[in-house]
Amino acid sequence: MDLSKSQLFALDHITQYARKGKEEANAVMNHILKMSNITDQQFEQAVNHLKAKARIGLHFHPDRPDGMMKSIAEALFEQGIYKNQFETLLSNGSVSAYPGGERDLWEKELFGGAYQLKGTTNSQRPKYGALHVMLHPDGPAPRFGSCYFLLSPKVSYRSTYTYLDSHQAPKEKGTYEEFDLIMAALLEETFTREFAIGERNLTPVTLIHHLLFNLEKRIDDPANKAANHNLNHYIEAQVHGDLSLKEDVEVLVADPSFKGTHIGEILEKMCLKYSIQLFWHTGFVLKVDEVPSDFRGPSMPSLAKRIAQNQFIDANIIGTAAADLKKNPTSWGDRGTPEEVLQELKLLWHVLVRYGKPMTKGG
Repeated sequence: MDLSKSQLFALDHITQYARKGKEEANAVMNHILKMSNITDQQFEQAVNHLKAKARIGLHFHPDRPDGMMKSIAEALFEQGIYKNQFETLLSNGSVSAYPGGERDLWEKELFGGAYQLKGTTNSQRPKYGALHVMLHPDGPAPRFGSCYFLLSPKVSYRSTYTYLDSHQAPKEKGTYEEFDLIMAALLEETFTREFAIGERNLTPVTLIHHLLFNLEKRIDDPANKAANHNLNHYIEAQVHGDLSLKEDVEVLVADPSFKGTHIGEILEKMCLKYSIQLFWHTGFVLKVDEVPSDFRGPSMPSLAKRIAQNQFIDANIIGTAAADLKKNPTSWGDRGTPEEVLQELKLLWHVLVRYGKPMTKGG
């Protein structure tokens, strides 16, 4: 697809940045490959497999309402386009997607001012996801949403990457043209910690084996796999250019709490309309009395108790609360401003991802 001047500038800026660190990255990788008895040929094949097979996952909450009280699922179904935060003005927490806002400033730093060039429109801004490398059934970065799209691998070639969240300004950045900084960071974590991108007991050897053989497989039904509960560790992807549900999205993996609901019906219709393969993962459900007070703050138990149904919370229940907050903000005034309560609900979702149990079959 044709990219705009700003999008090409952003891709080139990250490519040139990564090229400067190539020598240092290669030194790190060569040492680890030697220590791990991995040949250069095996490593090159593994990286090529990753580039050819790994999909970018885009997480979202399908039931969150926009300014017109239309859900994200409805907007996706009607428009067939996945939009960025500058267009939707939607966020799980505070919205900073405006000129001079926090997101605008960190994008300016990340992409060398590409999206501040004269004539750049909001629709040209990047969309954020994460590389679905380890194939976790709850997605590569579930903190950002209960459902996720998996994109065609071809989209990955017009994307930029950071090792961990770009908001933290990591030094490891790259594109598929210059991916060495990302791979060096990934290898180094597996070598020194035996943990990386949410996967425990991951060594350089097991990583290479996974890239060589597991990415080849067809998508297994995620309803048969245990969630990984990974909140903080991922290779973030910034997708440049338009994202069409019909042309670019291959799979939707949805949270089962939406089965049989209005949102779930829209997701099913959307997949039929745009020829997207639909799966349901195991979901997350948590008893109110199991909500901790020492993870994401002491207000979490009281919020969970307030919104719970039958003494449980799940993704659908949190979304229902977020919609009610938008519709009836004054009824939540005892907990703070709408922005503060929205932030609390986002943090409660993190609690649910971290501690939630799988939903029972059909439940």
